[in-house]
Amino acid sequence: METIWLYQFRLIVIGDSTVGKSCLIRRFTEGRFAQVSDPTVGVDFFSRLVEIEPGKRIKLQIWDTAGQERFRSITRAYYRNSVGGLLLFDITNRRSFQNVHNWLEEAQSHVQPHGIVFLLVGHKCDLEAQRQVTQQEAEKLAQAFGMRYVETSARDAINVEKAFVDLTKDIFELVRSGDIKIQDGWEGVKSGFVPNTVHSSEEVTKSGRQCFC
Repeated sequence: METIWLYQFRLIVIGDSTVGKSCLIRRFTEGRFAQVSDPTVGVDFFSRLVEIEPGKRIKLQIWDTAGQERFRSITRAYYRNSVGGLLLFDITNRRSFQNVHNWLEEAQSHVQPHGIVFLLVGHKCDLEAQRQVTQQEAEKLAQAFGMRYVETSARDAINVEKAFVDLTKDIFELVRSGDIKIQDGWEGVKSGFVPNTVHSSEEVTKSGRQCFC
């Protein structure tokens, strides 16, 4: 039998209300764009398998969070058990870009003792004529925070796959190098279901897992 999934990564998607978090996730997980999307209440859950290398699949658990202030206490509870995150702003809404720092600061204050690998995402890039945030200033901000930057459009399916896959590959390399470790009681990274085969000996050693053959 082939590998079902090598690891499970839990990702969280954060940003202001109306930046398009739910639409981006649904385009990635369901392959569709919803013209009308109800505001997220609390947190919604999605999942999808991603093949990052031939025969190496990662299961993504994706948590879609509400951007409204009244749900922030619920959202905060999910930071600590996430290994990666997409930090979204709307390129046509400058305030959502200005609030990126607040979202990142809040996340970092609630992830301890763990860390989150973030990707900065400028969403709704199909609305170029309404752009209020230049690509150059967004790239500069991402560089200052030590993260990648990508512009996406759920409506036109631009860079949606790239955003999630690039973040997944970055996390996978950190797991493979031992910079991120599987830990009991932490849901960010879990060893996967691999029938009749296992991780490479290097990966098994670094994760501290037993070989289940």
